[in-house]
Parts: sequence; structure tokens; C-alpha cells
Amino acid sequence: MTTEEIKNLEEFVKVLDMQEDILQFTHFTNADAWELGSLMAAEAKKRNLPVSIRIELNNGCILFQYAGDGTNLRNQMWLERKISTVKLMEKSSLNFYASMRKSDKTMEDIFLDEREYACCGGAFPIRMEEAGVLGVIAVSGLNHVADHDFIVKCVGKYLHADEVPRIKENL
Repeated sequence: MTTEEIKNLEEFVKVLDMQEDILQFTHFTNADAWELGSLMAAEAKKRNLPVSIRIELNNGCILFQYAGDGTNLRNQMWLERKISTVKLMEKSSLNFYASMRKSDKTMEDIFLDEREYACCGGAFPIRMEEAGVLGVIAVSGLNHVADHDFIVKCVGKYLHADEVPRIKENL
């Protein structure tokens, strides 16, 4: 990897870390999951995005699930793998992906089965201030950076966080 690529990855990770610092919840209930999930589903319908959305607690309880037109079982399988990654790493799956790229490691190098975990964007931690990661918000159907950005945009809107840095380019 070139020096320029490493520098770009470092900037990318800084933005992802800022997103995770900003987009924290003061509380998170089943009703909050329904409201956030409904907001995300409405946004997906409005933009005609073929996405699946899941909000799941770390204990495995699924609080919200949506499968838009054009999605299928593969999207559900991707959601599960992305969610497992966030539960294990306690950071967004895109942040994990960027960290892996930066370290030049593979999933095999860190003993993770690619059938159970995903090294790509599209899942974001539900982090509650002073309590840590309670669960995961995941999206599947777009490219992995767009899946991540869709979550960030919707969570930012839900939390009324106006100045969340966004990532739009692919890695």
C-alpha cells in the first residue's frame, strides 16, 4: 500500500470514528427502534432504494426489520454477517473494513469465518452514552459505503445531529 493510500485510510477512519462519537443515543427503547426503523424504511421507499434494514440488540432480539422491493434472502444473510461483525468489534462494519485494509490483514489472519462475519460497510453500532454498544443497525442492498452512509444519514436525522461528517467515496 502506498503512503498516499495509507494517509487516505487514516483520514477515512478518523471520519468513521467521529461519526460513531457523534451518533450516540441517550436512551434506546423498543419504541425508539420502531421510530428509527420506520424513518429509515420511509426514506428507502422515498428514494426507491432496494434495501433490507434490521435493528437488533446484542442479545439477538430483532426490534425492527424491513425488506424493500428488490431484496431477497441474500440481503438477509448479509445483514446477519454485518451485525455479527459490529457485535464482536463494537464499531461500524465499515470502520472494521478500513482498519483491516490499513493493517493489510485478512479475516483469516484474525481467525474470523467469512461465512459468519463481513468485512464491509453497512452495519452501525447502537451506542448509548455511558453504557456502550447495545445493538446494531444494519442495511443491505447498496454498495457497502452507500449502505453505511444511508445509516449515518438516517441516524443523524433521527438524533437531530446536523453536523455529522459523511463518507461518499468507495475504498
